[in-house]
Amino acid sequence: VYRGSVKDFPGFDASQDAEALYNAMKGFGSDKEAILDLITSRSNKQRVEICQAYKSLYGKDLIADLKYELTGKFERLIVSLMRAPAYSDAKEIKDAIAGIGTDEKCLIEILASRTNEEIHNLVAAYKDAYERDLEADIVGDTSGHFKKMLVVLLQGTREEDDVVSEDLVEQDAKELLEAGELKWGTDEAQFIYILGRRSKQHLRLVFDEYLKISGKPIERSIRGELSGDFEKLMLAVVKCVRSTAEYFAERLYKAMKGLGTRDNTLIRIMVSRSEIDMLDIREVFRTKYEKSLYNMIKEDTSGEYKKALLKLCGGDDDAAGEFFPEAAQVAYRMWELSAVAKVELRGTIQPAGSFNDDGDAQVLRKAMKGLGTDEGAIIDVVTQRSNAQRQQILKAYKAHYGRDLMADLKSELSGSLAKLILGLMLTPAQYDAKQLRKAVEGAGTDESVLIEIMATRNNQEITAINEAYQQAYNKRLEDDLSSDTSGHFKRILVSLALGNRDEGPENLTQAHEDAKKLADVSSNDSSDSLETRFLSILCTRSYPHLRRVFQEFIKMTNHDVEHAIRKRMSGDVREAFIAIVRSVKNKPAFFADKLYKSMKGAGTDERTLTRIMISRSEIDLLNIRGEFIDLFDKSLHHMIEKDTSGDYRKALLALCGGED
Repeated sequence: VYRGSVKDFPGFDASQDAEALYNAMKGFGSDKEAILDLITSRSNKQRVEICQAYKSLYGKDLIADLKYELTGKFERLIVSLMRAPAYSDAKEIKDAIAGIGTDEKCLIEILASRTNEEIHNLVAAYKDAYERDLEADIVGDTSGHFKKMLVVLLQGTREEDDVVSEDLVEQDAKELLEAGELKWGTDEAQFIYILGRRSKQHLRLVFDEYLKISGKPIERSIRGELSGDFEKLMLAVVKCVRSTAEYFAERLYKAMKGLGTRDNTLIRIMVSRSEIDMLDIREVFRTKYEKSLYNMIKEDTSGEYKKALLKLCGGDDDAAGEFFPEAAQVAYRMWELSAVAKVELRGTIQPAGSFNDDGDAQVLRKAMKGLGTDEGAIIDVVTQRSNAQRQQILKAYKAHYGRDLMADLKSELSGSLAKLILGLMLTPAQYDAKQLRKAVEGAGTDESVLIEIMATRNNQEITAINEAYQQAYNKRLEDDLSSDTSGHFKRILVSLALGNRDEGPENLTQAHEDAKKLADVSSNDSSDSLETRFLSILCTRSYPHLRRVFQEFIKMTNHDVEHAIRKRMSGDVREAFIAIVRSVKNKPAFFADKLYKSMKGAGTDERTLTRIMISRSEIDLLNIRGEFIDLFDKSLHHMIEKDTSGDYRKALLALCGGED
C-alpha cells in the first residue's frame, strides 16, 4: 500500500509543464503561486522529467533558474523537490560536512533512517554529483565510535530477512546487556555490530527481550552507557528500528515546537518522506502530540513556504478526527511492553546506615535554638532519613526536650521549604490525607489533586489514608469527597476510596468481555451510561487485567483507550479516567509528566512539585527520573536546579538524588 502524500499527476506532459514554469518566471518578478502549485502536484519522477524537457526546450537549467527567481526557505524547498531523492540526500550530506563544523544531526537523520537500497543510491549519487567518495569524506570529517557506526551504516548491508531465530534474539539481548550495563566501561563494538547489522524485525524482538532481562528499555541503557554524537546516532537507529514514522514525527515536532523553527530539518523531512511514509508520520504525529502535523505547520510557518509545505503534508488529520492502523499498532505495542516489563520500583531515599534518633534530635534542636536557623543542617537530617526513621526522631525529640518537633519546625521555617520539610515529617498516609483535606476544604475544590492521589494509590495505601484522615479530621474521607464533588466524578472517587481494587492476575475471557463493554458505543441503554461502564471496570479490575483489557480494546476499535476517553468524555471525569489508564500503563511516566508540567513554561507549580517529590521519594522516584529523561531529553535534577532556588532547591535536589 502506498503511504506517501504526493502522487503522480494524471495526464502529465513534461513539455507543457516546462513551458508553464518558463512563463511563470519570464519578465519582471515571478508567479510564485503558479510555480508552487505545479511543482507540489507532480511526483519526483515527473519533476525530474520536467527538468530535462526544460533543458531541451530552452537550453537552460531549470534548477539554476528557480534559484535565481526565488529566495529564502521557499527557494530551498522548491529546489530540493526538483532533485531525485538520492541526489537530495547527497546534497544535504555535502552541505552537512562542507565548510567549518559539521551538522551531525543531519548525518544522523539520513544515515539512521534510510534502507539499504536508499544508502546504495545515495553513495552512487554523491560520487556522480561531486566526483568524491562519500565514505572518505565522512571518515575525514568525524571521529571515534560515531565515525565507525556511520561507516557501518554506509555499507547498506543490514540484514533484510524477516525470519527470526529465537536463540539469536536471546543471545543478542544478552550480549548488549553484557556489553553495557553489566560491564565496567562499555564495549561499544558490540553495540555497533548488533545495531548496525541485524534486521529491523530481529532487533524489535531483541529490544523486547532486553527489556525483559534488564527491566529497562534499551534507550535508557544507551543514554547511560554511551555519550555525545555516538549516543545520539544509536538512539536514532533504535527509534527507526521501532518505527521510522515515529522517529520522523518526533523530529518534525521538535523542529517546530518552542521558539524559532528549524527550517532545514522541516524541509528535509517533508521532501524526503512525501513519497514514502508521510501518511504514517501524520498518523503517529496526531496520536503522540494530540494535534495534526497540518495544523502545526500552519501555525508555525507563513507565506508561499507554508502553502508548499501543506501541499506536501496532504490532509489535515484533525478534520477527520479519525484514527489509523499504524497509530493503533504503536499503541498496542506500548501496552504489550507495559505488560512484560518486570520493572523494579526504587525510591531515592534509603534508611540511613548508622542511625541514632536521639543524636538527630539534638542536631535539629541545635539548628533551631537561639538566633537564626541553620536550614542546611535541618535539610541534611530530614532528607537523608527514611520516613520510618523520621517518625523515630519525632519521638526522640519529645522524649529529650519535652517539645513538639513539628511545632518547632513550623515556627522556624517558612515558605516552600517549610511545606517540604513538614511534609516529609508526616507518614505517607498522613501526608496524603492532608493534601486531600486541603483539596476539599474551603471555597473551590482542587480536583487535580484528588485525581492524582486517588487514581494512583494502591489498596494498602488507600486503607492507610482512610485511617489517617479519620484520625486527623474526625470525618470519613468518603463523606468529604461526596459532599464536595458531584455526578460521575463523585462516583469514581467514592469507588476508588474503598481501596477495594481486585489484585489477581488477568482473566482473558473476562478481559474480552470488559473490552467489549468499554467499546460498545451503540448500546443506547440510558440506565447504563458510558461513564458507568468505564467506572465499573477501570475502578475495580487489577492492573495486570486492565493491561489486557486495553490491548483487547485496541484490537476491537483500532483506538487506544485514552483516545476514546478524550473523544467521548469531558472535564474531571475524563481527567480521572485518563489518570487511571496512565497509571496502569506506566505509573512512573505519569508522575514524570506531571513533574515536567509543574516546571515548564513561566512560573513553577511548587505545590505539585513538592507533593510528588515527597510522596514518591521512597517508592519510585528513581524510576520517575529514568522516565523523565526518556520523555523530555533532560534530567529531573537539571530541571529542578534551573527552576527553583535557595534552600528549597537544595532540599529538592537532596530528595532527587543524582544527576542522570
